[in-house]
Amino acid sequence: MMHVSTKIFIALSVCAVVCVIWFGMSLAPGSYPYAKVYEFAIPEDSLIRIIEEFKAENPELDMTHQVALPDGSLHCLEGGRNGSSDYWYNFYFYYPDKDQIVFTWTRPKTRTSTSFALVSWHHGLTLGNWVDVNKDFWWWEKDPAIAEFEQKILAGIREKVERKNESMNRTH
Repeated sequence: MMHVSTKIFIALSVCAVVCVIWFGMSLAPGSYPYAKVYEFAIPEDSLIRIIEEFKAENPELDMTHQVALPDGSLHCLEGGRNGSSDYWYNFYFYYPDKDQIVFTWTRPKTRTSTSFALVSWHHGLTLGNWVDVNKDFWWWEKDPAIAEFEQKILAGIREKVERKNESMNRTH
């Protein structure tokens, strides 16, 4: 049988570990610390072309609507880099059935591999509070939202990447 002091020590140790993990997550280093990142064995420029093709083939998912800023002015969410030194190439998708904007990006990992990230969602076309995928959702909200992204968007992109890689392997 455990002594009371041992039980207290164990309880305090568990609490300390939970607090350290929570504190570490709250510091979350980097510009997009909560993004859900997927890796592709393809150079970034090729992945960008594939995503643009996917958007052209699925125009209902392409974010072509103007959005309203909090001051009421209208703006287009344009993908791409925010300057020549920007590390991320941004993409916006749209779920018309949910009136929801999805923000993603690519960035090179190596010369031959690229990260593609699901970053956040926004409900409606008046911008305000974006919802970060791995920060602002509870697990029961996050899992279906990520599964929907993987089914509606990621699966089509992944299929195009696999076909491109297969065709490259056949030519070499």
